[in-house]
Amino acid sequence: MSHTEITRLKGHAKRPRAELLMPAGSLSKLKTAILYGADAVYAGTPDLSLRTQSSFSLDELLDGVRFVHSRGKRIYLTLNLFTHNKDVEKLPEFVETVRKVHPDGVIVSDPGVFHYLREHAPEIELHVSTQANACSWLTVESWRKQGASLCVLAREVSFAELVEIREKCPDIKLEAFVHGAMCMTYSGRCLLSNFLAERGANQGNCAQSCRWNYKVLARRKDGSEVEITPDNKDDFDFYLEEQFRPDDLMKIEEDERGSYIMNAKDLCLMPKLDEYLGLGIDSLKIEGRNKSEYYAAITARAYRQAMDDWYDDPASWTPEPYLQELYTLQSRGYSLGFHEGRLSNIAHNYDRTETVGGWLYGGMITGWDGDDMIFMVRNPLRAGTVLEFLPPGSIDIIRLRLYEFTNAETGEITDKVSPGQDRQIRIPAADFHLEDLSVLKQILPPQSVARIEAKLSEDRQNLLRSNLISLDMERGLRDSDEQRPTLKGRAHVGKAPTLGLESCCGLGCNGCVMFWHDDKYAEARKKLAARKIGEKL
Repeated sequence: MSHTEITRLKGHAKRPRAELLMPAGSLSKLKTAILYGADAVYAGTPDLSLRTQSSFSLDELLDGVRFVHSRGKRIYLTLNLFTHNKDVEKLPEFVETVRKVHPDGVIVSDPGVFHYLREHAPEIELHVSTQANACSWLTVESWRKQGASLCVLAREVSFAELVEIREKCPDIKLEAFVHGAMCMTYSGRCLLSNFLAERGANQGNCAQSCRWNYKVLARRKDGSEVEITPDNKDDFDFYLEEQFRPDDLMKIEEDERGSYIMNAKDLCLMPKLDEYLGLGIDSLKIEGRNKSEYYAAITARAYRQAMDDWYDDPASWTPEPYLQELYTLQSRGYSLGFHEGRLSNIAHNYDRTETVGGWLYGGMITGWDGDDMIFMVRNPLRAGTVLEFLPPGSIDIIRLRLYEFTNAETGEITDKVSPGQDRQIRIPAADFHLEDLSVLKQILPPQSVARIEAKLSEDRQNLLRSNLISLDMERGLRDSDEQRPTLKGRAHVGKAPTLGLESCCGLGCNGCVMFWHDDKYAEARKKLAARKIGEKL
């Protein structure tokens, strides 16, 4: 942002601190998001929102609202589908449910639903969903005049447009998406899913057909098919030719993974977060109600810390420490989306659709039994695995290397454990050599998550490098001809040994037998004792 723009927006910086709004696809994810710093969460009911896979029952929703309100936070319900006649019949029941639940607002996209709630439940605060595609100050002001207290802007709104909307609409709250999956079409208004899977995208049941594997076929005029085989595939090139650009041929390529010509990367505006906060945006929204508790924890703690640090000292703020946290997530690669006004040519991944990341969801603390942590396993663990626990309220890490696993229910001890049927293990607090045991339970309360390092093949490491390069290119940090990024911090995928005499990898984790008991690491132990939690040697 230029000096002129900053000066022009000084008045907006006086608005209240921005709200961090997190998705809540289940009661457990709701609690995780709040624990890791969300100011508010949004949740949907299966039949009246754009999330038919929502796992909330009414009782769980009531429990969630009580949990959120008891901590002084906010919760919004989504009613953001586009209604058909059959849906209108459910509205009276929805109003009755909302009055029973007492949310802090309802997110709506359909104008008919909006006016129905204004008439039949005028006490309910109404927010306009991103599905309503508000892209101009005129549309935002129109919603304000109709009674909306907040407008969620379409993802297609550029930052320059957002500046003008903020200036001309000072009397309505503005919300913008800053992280999560992107739609390859216009804010979800897509017919691919309807056509290919008979699942309505705007009825909350998108099949994400844009991310499917499509095979390239060729057919002769007589109807016979040309079989493309490994033996003859190099004999053909396939192109798309657009009517008004006959010489601009767009090549369609396919490898052993297939063709992915519509696969959008994930949105990540962390590199531009200071601009949104400086502008005075009221709410910053994270997408991902169907993602795991690990996703909720990582995104909430990264954006929470980034926002707090910017408000404390905006002049010296940099996105790098928080980006390193976000790089530990499985993603399709990150993009700045429409921040600059249009998607760049690297905002889509035309090669493959899979997600990749250097770390996996290790599990979650479900409770404490005396001085024993009860830990639910979410990915396979084996002897020598290092668990990285993520304390809520900080960006620090607590590491623990485990050599055996005690079944929390049976007491059986094994050298490996796999997830399944909510399998839980028992970890004694005494194993955390570095920590003050008197406060360990407060540092790592129930719902705290842990991660483990992923072992990536060379192919997947290359994909991860490519994803990091693309975001750096969008940020202007590297040229398009650079081949390899510098993998720093949590983005790096190491292959440190976990067993044997040379097992210490230098991370200084709790429970590392070699590190804590071998004389050759005595000096390293002294250095580590003087460093803060999570800091490497």
